[in-house]
Amino acid sequence: MTQNAGKFLFVALAFAALAVVPFVGGSFTVDLVTKIMIYAIFALSLELLVGGTGLVCFGQAAFFGIGAYATVLLTPSGAPASLWWLLPACIALAAGYALLVGALSLRTQGVYFIMVTLAFAQMAYYVVHDTPLGGGTDGIYLDDKPSLLPALLPALELRQPLVLYFFIWLCLGATFAALALLLRSRFGRALLGIKVNEQRLRAAGFSTYPYKLAAFTISGGIAGLAGSLFAIKDGFVNPELLSWHLSGAVLVMIILGGLGHLRGALLGAFAFALLQEFFKSEAVFGAFAKHWHLGLGLTIIVSVALLPNGLMSLGRLPAQWRERRERQARPAREVQP
Repeated sequence: MTQNAGKFLFVALAFAALAVVPFVGGSFTVDLVTKIMIYAIFALSLELLVGGTGLVCFGQAAFFGIGAYATVLLTPSGAPASLWWLLPACIALAAGYALLVGALSLRTQGVYFIMVTLAFAQMAYYVVHDTPLGGGTDGIYLDDKPSLLPALLPALELRQPLVLYFFIWLCLGATFAALALLLRSRFGRALLGIKVNEQRLRAAGFSTYPYKLAAFTISGGIAGLAGSLFAIKDGFVNPELLSWHLSGAVLVMIILGGLGHLRGALLGAFAFALLQEFFKSEAVFGAFAKHWHLGLGLTIIVSVALLPNGLMSLGRLPAQWRERRERQARPAREVQP
């Protein structure tokens, strides 16, 4: 089996397993996996920047939160909004803010770029935290979930957990496929060149700024999609959706899964969320469950130490161990005088 065929098989089996979950799991499992799939879309948005372009953004939660708040604020009172204009509007607003942030922050590099993106994210956080626009610290509720196909298929409403689950499943699959095609295109090869050696591209007369700005804007739009889906699922938003804690969490997800791989973003999102639920379980840890951050942090440290390339490197461990045994069993060559 070729490497590309193996990658395709892994992704196909993963999405097939997700499609089976609602039919074998209970309501808690469906709700948890729905939330994780939203986080997976969010992780894919940051993977495009960090893993695909080499830009470490520490303000990704701002675009996620803008998508979530736009969903609530654009929904008319007393009537559900149509999903077919609401979702694109939320994506456009998040992408628009990403365009503004990227146009300014991409003029810096390294740690300065990280700090500028964090500063813009904190500005957006305080707008919804300290003004009536976002309801302050209390947040705001979504009056009604948007309608999907009210005229053609009234039974397919996002109020139903199963319908919402498969709609998010489709969004995750479409996002993954779109990014896979994007990274294989000429545009994606340009981003890879920027990640590997941007200075060499500039010396060759290649303008890198428009490519980085386009990648930053696309990443913000995808994060806005994830935020909008999160607001639809929970029916409630608060300023914590724009906090730096969430930006740090999604960065940990893609590092845990393995940078430079879209599959790694999926693995990292699921691993991070499942570990979080595991350490929060009072049935397993009892009173220690309230200190779940400690257990989660130690597990991530051990994982990164043992698997510096993330969970994606697990599949290569048997081959590496076999090569190591073969080298040890091979007789040492005599040194010629």
